[in-house]
Amino acid sequence: MMAISASLVKELRERTGLGMMECKKALVEANGDIEAAIDNLRKASGLKAAKKAGRTAAEGIIVTRTAEDNSVVMLLEINSETDFVARDENFLGFANTIADAAFAAKETDVAKLMAGELENVREALVQKIGENISVRRISFVGGEGKTVEAYVHGGRIAAAVELQGGTPELAKDIAMHVTASNPQFVKPSEISEDVLEREKEVVRAQSEGSGKPAEIIEKMMIGRIKKFEAEISLTEQPFIKDPDVKVGVLAKNAGADVVGFTRFEVGEGIEKEEVDFAAEVAAAAKGN
Repeated sequence: MMAISASLVKELRERTGLGMMECKKALVEANGDIEAAIDNLRKASGLKAAKKAGRTAAEGIIVTRTAEDNSVVMLLEINSETDFVARDENFLGFANTIADAAFAAKETDVAKLMAGELENVREALVQKIGENISVRRISFVGGEGKTVEAYVHGGRIAAAVELQGGTPELAKDIAMHVTASNPQFVKPSEISEDVLEREKEVVRAQSEGSGKPAEIIEKMMIGRIKKFEAEISLTEQPFIKDPDVKVGVLAKNAGADVVGFTRFEVGEGIEKEEVDFAAEVAAAAKGN
């Protein structure tokens, strides 16, 4: 039997809400592949969905910059170890300095951006506040002839939306929607085949146990996949400010087309060690 770590079982429990033994068994059967285990659990138990991978644990801030003509917008993520430092004036000043430099240079390569004086500034800040600070990622959205704008929620979640036509205000409204709904694709036609095939396998496995005729199952599958496509596509989602209108229709009514979007969430995909401070203190006390 393959050894399955307690942390992997814990992650699967958090993502599925299922029991520890059921999660451990699923991981053993999937040889430790958590995504395969989730698929198998969904097929066997009718589990509708699982939370996304990537425990958001790192702290920090997301900063944006937008060109005066609203043709280009930049998203920048800078991480700190604690939320306390992420609100510190020195940290925020550093974040704005990096954002200005990155936007002026139109640079997305963090290593290139931080070579030289900016790295010295970062190291000085680390020495001053006593925490590690890292410039994580930079992304530019838009281009000549495009309309863009960004929306930042609490400094922790941000999205930039690119339109063909329309206004910056419309782009910002749709960016706000993206921060809240976290779509995976712009339009259903852009959904990758492997994503669709994976969902079809799950739906097929769930439907085959229903006892319904094959032709009914096929119709059920078509309906379920259409619903799935709409749920993960920005243009097919009900607009957060007016659920009676889909985002794509909202844009079309304003003479625009949604071309693309980028969404950042502080710390997504970064695993940070969870420290049990009570246990740490107890262990230290025993050692004295």
